Amino acid sequence: MATGLLMLAMFTVCYTLLAKKLNNGILTAPILFIGFGYLMAMTGMMPLAEAEHLLHIVAELALIILLFLDAAQINLKALRQRHQWPFRMLLIGLPLAVLLGTAAAAPFMTTYPLIVAALAAALLAPTDAALGQAVVSNEAVPERVRRALTLESGLNDGLALPVILLFASLTAEVMHQDATNWLLFGAKQLVFGPLVGGVMGTVGGILFLAAKRRKMTSATIEGIGAIAMAGAAYLSAGMVDGNGFISAFIAGLCFGNVIKGQCAFIYEFTESEGQMLSWGAFFLIGLAVLPEALAHLDASSLAIILISLFVVRPLAVWISLSGTDAAPLTKLFFGWFGPRGLATALFALLIVDQIDHEIGEYLLNLAVNAVWISAVLHGVTAVPFARWYGARMSDQEGAAEMAAVPPMRPEDPADPA
Repeated sequence: MATGLLMLAMFTVCYTLLAKKLNNGILTAPILFIGFGYLMAMTGMMPLAEAEHLLHIVAELALIILLFLDAAQINLKALRQRHQWPFRMLLIGLPLAVLLGTAAAAPFMTTYPLIVAALAAALLAPTDAALGQAVVSNEAVPERVRRALTLESGLNDGLALPVILLFASLTAEVMHQDATNWLLFGAKQLVFGPLVGGVMGTVGGILFLAAKRRKMTSATIEGIGAIAMAGAAYLSAGMVDGNGFISAFIAGLCFGNVIKGQCAFIYEFTESEGQMLSWGAFFLIGLAVLPEALAHLDASSLAIILISLFVVRPLAVWISLSGTDAAPLTKLFFGWFGPRGLATALFALLIVDQIDHEIGEYLLNLAVNAVWISAVLHGVTAVPFARWYGARMSDQEGAAEMAAVPPMRPEDPADPA
């Protein structure tokens, strides 16, 4: 155990020393940390008994905190001016991805009921901003495009969770409710989650500013309050049957736009400690569940994953953006950069013990294989595709993608800049 932890620490140190160079190449942090976790599993240097349980905890914490802090950096005023693309991808593209994914998966899952194919499609629908970091942080990509990807990835996992839980309940009655109650359950998730998050984020922001004006807090500890607020929004939503992930995201959105840049922590954490939290989750995926998943990767599972990545997501996004001012190349860009990550793995872990064991293990292995395949495919294409796309867009005068937009982050009104 000690040897394994030492090697993990040294590996992390080595990565940080080369991070800038690696970020400009094809070996992204998720690829490397998943791979290193798998290597540790193969060598037996780290115990696997509690690794899956630890993965569940770390992945859930990472999602909650990063959703809150990513949302806190979004400028709502700017978002209201150009919000059509992400909202269409969420409200039209996400349901289409589940529907098309079900149709695509069903022929490869003939031994299971159709609802299992629908559950698989729902698990593969959420996207992960962490795996697409090389794109959303690449200034060669127009700001409006990066903003749309950030917002979509922040909200779609929370929107997908009620669907996943619904399909799981229809598979094995895990929610201990009959089918007539699923609409009420879904409505509570989608209504109470945002309500709780909005109230907590707004009130928290007001209290934060009041404490700051009276010099009752300091920059060294205010970040602790921000993380606690993210956790409180998540847990409070769950207590009223709301969606905790949506609640955390909306709480961050409201908090960030109340304080308007007056909490440096929300920008610094995602670029430092937040990265470490995400790396830890990917390492644990490679350590705890990847070996088993790889052993069960067959032709049918691979086909489902590749169709999801290359056909289902691109087609759903293309249809959802039809009639908008997005260029055809932008639709393809959005369609490809929908990497599967922490949400896909976490949601599979959430349901694996609550449904039929055989089905649960099959879906967990499918989800984990989708994550590492996505990490590789999207990782190796992120930088070159982003550069190529940015260059093509910069040559198109008057393109909607190149229109000037306000800053992404809420600005401090006291800042003369």
